[in-house]
Amino acid sequence: MTTEAEPYPGQSIGLPVSGPGSLAPWRARVGALIGDWAASMIVAIALFGMEVLTGSGWKSFMILAVFFVEASILTILTGGSFGQLIARIGIIRLDGEPLGWWRPIVRTALKCLVLPALVLGTERRALDDLLLGTVVVSRRR
Repeated sequence: MTTEAEPYPGQSIGLPVSGPGSLAPWRARVGALIGDWAASMIVAIALFGMEVLTGSGWKSFMILAVFFVEASILTILTGGSFGQLIARIGIIRLDGEPLGWWRPIVRTALKCLVLPALVLGTERRALDDLLLGTVVVSRRR
């Protein structure tokens, strides 16, 4: 009598059960987002002053703008934002091809809208990942 192995997160999309390339845990993903936002706040305050926290008008959007630029550029260059690199997670395409330049930009723009990140599909993939054929994976050994 053979027993089938228990299904695990990421199995249906061909990811390993653990190690590099496995589905990133929620704790690392949330930590990465907090790290990205904190770094974006620090940079925005350094560039535009404390009004980014308390002001209105265009300065109130500078933290989000810094986040967009940081996350887009670093994901294009390294496959992950600042927070994701610190958390040792990253973005890959399910078909194994390089991310290219437009997927990280569209992914970050959708994340800035917040709603796509709240709509979760199977395998811990948010709407932005489902639309772009990407997934957040672990880089830890």
